[in-house]
Amino acid sequence: MITAHTSQSGPSPQSGRRAPWATYALVALIAVAGLLARAGDAMAQSPADWLTGLQQQVAPGSAEKPKEPAADPGAVVQVPMTARLTADGEEIEEGLVWRVFGHSPSGENGRALLFTQQLARPTFKLHAGDYVVNAAFGRAHITRRITVKPGQTDGVVEDFVLNAGGLRVKAQVGGSDAPQNTVSFSIYSDRDQTDNRKLILSAARPNLVVRLNAGIYHIVSTYGDCNATVRSDVTVEAGKLTEAVVTHSAAKATLKLVHRAGGEALPDTQWTIQTPEGEEIKESVGALPTHILAPGKYIVLAKSQGRSFQREITLANGETTQVELVMN
Repeated sequence: MITAHTSQSGPSPQSGRRAPWATYALVALIAVAGLLARAGDAMAQSPADWLTGLQQQVAPGSAEKPKEPAADPGAVVQVPMTARLTADGEEIEEGLVWRVFGHSPSGENGRALLFTQQLARPTFKLHAGDYVVNAAFGRAHITRRITVKPGQTDGVVEDFVLNAGGLRVKAQVGGSDAPQNTVSFSIYSDRDQTDNRKLILSAARPNLVVRLNAGIYHIVSTYGDCNATVRSDVTVEAGKLTEAVVTHSAAKATLKLVHRAGGEALPDTQWTIQTPEGEEIKESVGALPTHILAPGKYIVLAKSQGRSFQREITLANGETTQVELVMN
């Protein structure tokens, strides 16, 4: 604290003494110098607010920590991925195919396929950015976008839920399992808003498990190579195996063109089977072609040596017959 001592003003009676105003000025200068010195000490010890003159209080040991360097956007992050049939299901252990799409390395527009893996739990090395990932399990699949952030920790798992199940189709003919390699089926999606269906799988064989996303599907099963077909809608549930049994009604017919009844079949005969309304069912060439047809009425046409012959036939379910056309 500085105190100012004042004395009576007026000229000094002694000629060599300092004038009173000079004494006051000297005291003022000393006071100002002391204030500046103390302010300098305060600034050296702790930061100050120059607008208010209030000194900021900094607790011992609480000095600001140096900022961490910004994450390197070019750093590679290890991103493991898993897939499940349902949200609460077990991880799929095999049969998965993973595809990762990102911006084209060449700078072209659109997405480019960057990685493909067939592991149950793959780990992809990705830079920061957006990616599109597809996980496929048979015909079941899911596609979604993921984002790898700068500085993201390695090992953050991306878990994919396919919401899928399995479908197994069994085929029977006459109450028994269909002979091997005689039945094939196609799977279509449910009807869309335009009343159309999308083909999911064709030429599939019975008794195989087809993995599909949960939903309604349309099955077209064909016995033989003609029109002995069965159509049915099935519902596949997530995490479950759905079994569908299709039962075919059919007849087997062997075609034969002869000069006389019971004679030898003529080779290289051209055959056409059609409905009474003229709808073509099957064309073939040969001496004794055999076809499996749905029960019903048909017109059989044969061409040989520049001549044509035809015959109307009726086939019953379970029938096996020989259809003979005689050249007249």
